[in-house]
Amino acid sequence: MIKKTGFKDLILIKNKCFKDSRGHFKELLRESKLKTRFPFLVMSYSKRGVIRGLHLQKRKSQGKFISVLKGKILDVAVDLRKKSKTYGKHFRSILSEKNSKSIYIPPGFAHGFCGLEKENYVIYSCTNYRDKKSENGIMYNDKDLNIKWPFKNPILSKKDKNNLSLKEYLKKIK
Repeated sequence: MIKKTGFKDLILIKNKCFKDSRGHFKELLRESKLKTRFPFLVMSYSKRGVIRGLHLQKRKSQGKFISVLKGKILDVAVDLRKKSKTYGKHFRSILSEKNSKSIYIPPGFAHGFCGLEKENYVIYSCTNYRDKKSENGIMYNDKDLNIKWPFKNPILSKKDKNNLSLKEYLKKIK
């Protein structure tokens, strides 16, 4: 089931989950429903309290289909498409193995998430390959974005500790 979010092309997906005494089987992604190709597939593992992001690629921008294989995350997408009605705004959603939700984030968004359980395994299907030279990051706690994160002192990578403010990022791309 596809649910619109109020952000153009950003959608939540309630995946079909088939359960029986052995466990369960989930359908995560049907390219035909999204009319999008995903040539690049990656996975991350994060502990509770880890924030990854907010990440984006300026050139070769990526659309991302995000699902949680194990655990629970607070997923955040920030619209940085200049002509969008929701430019500069963010969308938050809880994704977990239990709620069977996934999200499709179109190109032009910054993306990040916070691990909410002890172990969080996240799979990303991306519309473009990673382009290290094009990678950018915006601070998770940027005051202009005013994102409510569940932890006051999250665990960040060295790279994410040096992310730009939204204003610095927008000046850089002009």
